[in-house]
Amino acid sequence: MTFAEQVPGLTVRYQRRTPLLQHLVEAVGVVLACRGGARMLRILGIRLSRCTVLSQLMRVPLPPLVTPRGLGVDDFALYGESYGTLLVDAETRLPLTLWEGRDAEQLSRWLREHPGVEIACRDGSLTYRQGIADGAPDALQVSDRFHLWQGLSRRVQDVAAAHRGCLPEALPAPEPDEPEPAEGREPEPGAADTPAARNARRLFEAVHALTGTSRSYSSIARELGLDRRTVRKYARACTWHDAVRRPPRKPSTLDPYLDYLQQRWDEGEHSATILHQELVTKGYLGHYQRVKMAVAPLPRGLPLDQPRERPPSPREAARWIITAPDRHSQQTAERLQRLLEHCPELRRTHELVRQFAAMLESRDAAPLPGWLDKLTTSGLAPLVGAAKALREDQHAVIKGITTPYNSGVNEGRITDVKLQKRITAGRAGVPLLRHRVVLIAHLRRHYADGLPTTAR
Repeated sequence: MTFAEQVPGLTVRYQRRTPLLQHLVEAVGVVLACRGGARMLRILGIRLSRCTVLSQLMRVPLPPLVTPRGLGVDDFALYGESYGTLLVDAETRLPLTLWEGRDAEQLSRWLREHPGVEIACRDGSLTYRQGIADGAPDALQVSDRFHLWQGLSRRVQDVAAAHRGCLPEALPAPEPDEPEPAEGREPEPGAADTPAARNARRLFEAVHALTGTSRSYSSIARELGLDRRTVRKYARACTWHDAVRRPPRKPSTLDPYLDYLQQRWDEGEHSATILHQELVTKGYLGHYQRVKMAVAPLPRGLPLDQPRERPPSPREAARWIITAPDRHSQQTAERLQRLLEHCPELRRTHELVRQFAAMLESRDAAPLPGWLDKLTTSGLAPLVGAAKALREDQHAVIKGITTPYNSGVNEGRITDVKLQKRITAGRAGVPLLRHRVVLIAHLRRHYADGLPTTAR
């Protein structure tokens, strides 16, 4: 049927759907995209293919772009090593646009085309720093506090990795009935007479003879004909028997039941199958094979393999250092105290981290120049590098500490970008991703503003 005249609100020229139905199709396409949108429309009695839903979505015009006073800039991962740039209005918290790549020229060109940005929040990226300086030279650049803290945390982890040999000192002292061998003490007589021990001593001496020459592990491995990981293991060992000492066993779900296994074994029950069935009735969810391996030493008169604690990793030690002291558990606080008492480098790092945390909490950047001088003279290469990077961006760092502007809204929007990318699977090209991220944010804002306060 052909209508000579259009009925307002009912018909539109060159359309197969009424305005209300078209609006429904577009809204479903924005929220659910292709396959999900097609399924939802089918439930509503509208049969459209996923390709048609996408085409209707791409026909929806984007809202007019108003140049913001405060701009948030951050990057996000697209696919593999491919990255994109997201721009967000720091005041309305709405995404403005996104594009593939994260080079300075794209950002400066956008800023020149949209003059009026007064404040630009970013991370410590040199690329975005140059792009903002070229495109909006009068804009106030703010280095985000979260990225400042994150960058310092990575340097702390590098310091902990460089002093890995100190990390076992965080463990509590051994029980009197299970003394640990003192560092540097030779093993029991006769232990060094085995072929494995003689080979370990020979490798230890050969590796340590070359590590003092400031050569890399790879270079030493090529000369000695060893794997790089083997060279690293012997280089980090204090004595040769430390390199062949059995590493601590990881805790397992069987540990709470070891006393019961020993008790049942002493009572005469030596079947691993029956022992496993008894443990299952007590709440054990592990496999039979784990029980069989645990009781294997008992027929030979050996004790059950008790769990031994592992020293903290560099990442865990760095987390202890950067976490506020009032948020430590008692056990963590005690271990950190033992570690700092043993390692003056980590103690110095901990003091510098707490000084920077005090600046962030008080929003006072006056101590920053002196703090940077302490980083430079700390003698710790990762912290010296951090001081150099912060000095180059010191003006933006000061603004990041003292002003309330930050990139928190960008981080939230990037999470939303990743969600929309997963919803559309492999079809989320940059134009489609831009359309959905921008439109869905405005759609949410529209319906959230239209709801009563109690219903939000």
